[in-house]
Amino acid sequence: MKQKIIETKISIYNFDELSTEYQILINKSKEQVLKAYAPYSLFHVGAAIELDNGEIFCGSNQENSAYPSGLCAERVAMFYANAQFPEIAVRTIAISAYTNGNFLAEPITPCGACRQVLLETEMRFEKNITVLLYGTEKVYLIENIKQLLPLCFEKSSLNN
Repeated sequence: MKQKIIETKISIYNFDELSTEYQILINKSKEQVLKAYAPYSLFHVGAAIELDNGEIFCGSNQENSAYPSGLCAERVAMFYANAQFPEIAVRTIAISAYTNGNFLAEPITPCGACRQVLLETEMRFEKNITVLLYGTEKVYLIENIKQLLPLCFEKSSLNN
């Protein structure tokens, strides 16, 4: 038997330790939770994406009584950014969540479907996307999407 060990590198910061650029992006993701439509889960998520050209696109989760018809904040923001600037790479994504009247103390991570969409964008432009996951007690900084999705399914997987 052989084993493969997979590690994920996460840098942990206090909000005040982050660069101004990262703080602005996180604050924009926090603003988005107010625009979420989450009458079923009451779990509001906001995402903000910065492109290489400095443009920032935001999104919030949009639920539906037919659950599969809703869409996560990360995909709302990413699809919007890619639709407006299909030739510009994504530099950074910030994600925050709010429920029961408060932002979460611990950062949340994107769901599997969002991770796959984010990975596709990272691979499309052959450029790492920095991930900022906001919590009131700490912020996770992850260098790229592959750190969130090891053993990922990607374009090269189709050639096996």
